[in-house]
Amino acid sequence: MRRFENELIVAVGKGEPAEVMSEYGFKNVLSIDEYASCFDNIDPLAQYKKWTDKLDGNQSSKSKHTALSNDPCSQRVAAVFVVSDSVDWSRDIQVLCDILRTGGLPGKEIAHQPPLFFANDDLAYQALFPSERLGMGAFRIAVESVFNVIHPAALKYTSYGKPNPSVFKNAETVLMHVLQSCHTSHQVDGRKQFFKTLYMIGDNPSVDIKGARQAGSPWFSILTRTGVFKGKENHDDFPADLVVDTVEEAVDYILSKECIS
Repeated sequence: MRRFENELIVAVGKGEPAEVMSEYGFKNVLSIDEYASCFDNIDPLAQYKKWTDKLDGNQSSKSKHTALSNDPCSQRVAAVFVVSDSVDWSRDIQVLCDILRTGGLPGKEIAHQPPLFFANDDLAYQALFPSERLGMGAFRIAVESVFNVIHPAALKYTSYGKPNPSVFKNAETVLMHVLQSCHTSHQVDGRKQFFKTLYMIGDNPSVDIKGARQAGSPWFSILTRTGVFKGKENHDDFPADLVVDTVEEAVDYILSKECIS
């Protein structure tokens, strides 16, 4: 990602996605709200979105990313990062397609697609509403479906997060370093010191449990009925090693299994 450190990138998501990317070291980043505001009429439905007026006022007063040295309209967008759920799907899909189809220069000729990254690929998640809400994976499907119809080449993208096994391997590596820092006499190189069991507790079979299963040993998956999953039995497609009702039950099982009182 260092190759984008000084390039113009666009960050998509709720809250302050540009701030998030800045904390990772990116020096020339705009949120999609800020970027879209640089182009007249890029969102044909903007006049009907009265709820955005308040948001625009808040962002203009506190954002520090709009004061770029060059006009964003004349700068090529080097990459797009979807860091959290899109708030305005219609506008974001439109603007992303504009960026991705033109090589990072909306309104210009069709060109090579800039890189596109998604922080996760969760299709749905459980929120306060009784049924599941569409997540970043659903947004990715929407962008991909539209883009593949209007562009001669299929959308290219990279998704991070669960269920990618690399996430679990990275967690294992981080835990090894933590163990090493706590016990300096231990040699932690993945061979001389290793974890007998690592526990994954989650409520989404297609993300949490699938990821743990793909990662393999030493991961032990525990599926809870606290969110996406509400079945009486184990999940058919992505069965967990253990199914419990609550996170507390999962923790109790782990403590009992590890003989910790």
